[in-house]
Amino acid sequence: MAENSSDTCGSVYRRCLTHSTGEKTQSTSNGASKWVRLNVGGTYFLTTRQTLCRDPKSFLYRLSQADPDLDSDKDDTGAYLIDRDPTYFGPVLNYLRHGKLVLNRELAEEGVLEEAEFYNITSLIKLLKDKIRERDCKTSQAPVKHVYRVLQCQEEELTQMVSTMSDGWKFEQLVSIGSSYNYGNEDQSEFLCVVSKELHNQSYGPNSEPSEKAKVRLWEQSSRPSSGNY
Repeated sequence: MAENSSDTCGSVYRRCLTHSTGEKTQSTSNGASKWVRLNVGGTYFLTTRQTLCRDPKSFLYRLSQADPDLDSDKDDTGAYLIDRDPTYFGPVLNYLRHGKLVLNRELAEEGVLEEAEFYNITSLIKLLKDKIRERDCKTSQAPVKHVYRVLQCQEEELTQMVSTMSDGWKFEQLVSIGSSYNYGNEDQSEFLCVVSKELHNQSYGPNSEPSEKAKVRLWEQSSRPSSGNY
């Protein structure tokens, strides 16, 4: 009778041990499954399924739920392969984490919008479009800047130079510099030709002169007595 009791206790102990081990394995498995590894354009990102499930209509939600209709591949490490730019994916993932759009200065909002549309994150798409619209509105209301150039030319070159100006350059003023020389049997004069161009969010080029500097040169030449001023 004692022997039977001992066998019964041993059997109960083994069942309890097996049940406990199974629960531990299941718990470990569930803990590991909440993390998702992504390989975006060769860069690895580690996040939770909860983060990827913020937008139920997004591509990332379907990916995290192992949607059978979604053709997704994994690399050798088990990370989901996504052939997109990792630079612009970072702000998208952070938005899903905390609901705020944070961009580095060197990142274009249009680039992040392209990724948001690919992943179909509707709230982020709307936020980015609003920011781009607001930025463009401020740009259009900014005062127009002009850059001026002062060109020295000969009398015989004037007509050709003015008629061939392009790329937004406009003729502003012509000033004789008072010097003359002989060209064949005719006397020729030299002139300063002032041209200008509108700049929209651009810096001055290496061959461009700011307007104030150009005007100073112009006024200095104009103040000199000369019978050839136009």
